[in-house]
Amino acid sequence: MSDGVVVTGRGVVSSIGEGADAFVDALMERRSGIVDGAGRAEAFDPEATMTPKEARRTDRFSHFALAAAEQAMAEAGLPDGVEPERLAVLMGTGVGGLETLEREVRNYVERGERGVSPLFVPMMMPNAAAAHIAMRHGAHGPGFSVASACATGGHAIGEAARMIARGEADVVIAGGTEAPMTDICLAAFRRMGALSKAGISRPFDAQRDGFVMGEGAGVLILEAERHARARGADVRARVVGYGSSNDAFHITAPDEDGRGATQAMRAALADAGAAPGDVGYLNAHGTSTPFNDRIEALAAHNVFGAHPPPISSTKSAIGHLLGAAGAVEAVATVGALERGLLPPTLNYEQPDPECDVDCVPDGPRESPGLELALSNSFGFGGQNACLALARA
Repeated sequence: MSDGVVVTGRGVVSSIGEGADAFVDALMERRSGIVDGAGRAEAFDPEATMTPKEARRTDRFSHFALAAAEQAMAEAGLPDGVEPERLAVLMGTGVGGLETLEREVRNYVERGERGVSPLFVPMMMPNAAAAHIAMRHGAHGPGFSVASACATGGHAIGEAARMIARGEADVVIAGGTEAPMTDICLAAFRRMGALSKAGISRPFDAQRDGFVMGEGAGVLILEAERHARARGADVRARVVGYGSSNDAFHITAPDEDGRGATQAMRAALADAGAAPGDVGYLNAHGTSTPFNDRIEALAAHNVFGAHPPPISSTKSAIGHLLGAAGAVEAVATVGALERGLLPPTLNYEQPDPECDVDCVPDGPRESPGLELALSNSFGFGGQNACLALARA
């Protein structure tokens, strides 16, 4: 990727805090938002950013996205200074309005057609969050949603950076959002055997037994550097590389040789014009499932050799946010670069010899020379994304 794509704003809704600084502070303070086996954003109030009527007419996944986008736009000092036609939105989600879908299906079963809300479709549709953000901030540039399961947030940010590099926009509001805490969604993942029976997220630990569900949103404001400098914006980090791949192997399981994950990381490094030895930190996908963590560790060894850079997984603190995960983790990676601190992996007590990675269990760990980091996002369907982020 040609240089010149920078991060000027950040926004987060999570179980450990709202706002990027509060979120990163909580990570570094080793706080966990997982209670009773779930990372719920209990303190979130949609009416802090919208009217009660607006809140009733939008799904929770859109609530999260609007709040995170509002934070990020405020931090970036936007929309002042950008032409509406050059302001784009790329907000992804794994599924969309699950709460609305579940409620309206029940209404239909119990009451028939007249029980279904006329707002069902605009509340449920995956692109609703992107549409509401565009309307809120007057974004008349390109706007759409991307869906690649748990790789969604990484893909959204990577494709947004490409959009700027191609000259299609000066600023993109990019990220991911998810509100999956519904009975049917939790039951589905439980039936798959994907959720932790212990209700504990412990990535790369030998005792890991599945992931913990989380919810929330993450947003980055990506901007052409020349545009950011011209309006005097603070630059927080740079997006210097992006790689994506398909495992083409199995609809839910990763490639046993780590081929797709390896390819995505190598592609991000090549796009950044960087060597493996330049990377000082890897923000892992790190789901806490037995298979994923082993395969991701294998891929890291494929890319970096015998000694991969320090790795951590924020899912140990907030759970797995599905389509929002990659975006929230990108915010965490920007925080690591800004502060020269690597966030910890919580609940890492018993190393797994099949993983053999440095999980920063003792974090936060000082890393004052940190200049380049990778952030991984891998999704069902075998779709992978990797972002290369650099210090401003």
